[in-house]
Amino acid sequence: MTRLKVTQTRSVIRRPKDQKDTVRRLGLHRIRDSVIKEDRPDIRGMLVKVRHLVRVEELTGDDPKDGVEKGKK
Repeated sequence: MTRLKVTQTRSVIRRPKDQKDTVRRLGLHRIRDSVIKEDRPDIRGMLVKVRHLVRVEELTGDDPKDGVEKGKK
């Protein structure tokens, strides 16, 4: 199963409310925050909406800890 590592790269200050809400619903709170999400159409749609604020990396493999930094759940 493919997963996506989503990292916030730009601030949501002075962005429309819908973009701020989308970034928050992805689980991102500040610049350089990263989350791992399953590769689903609804997540992809959210990423398209805020593609200028985030960086996306595809993670493949069977190890669920793959790509997760130490000390983070």
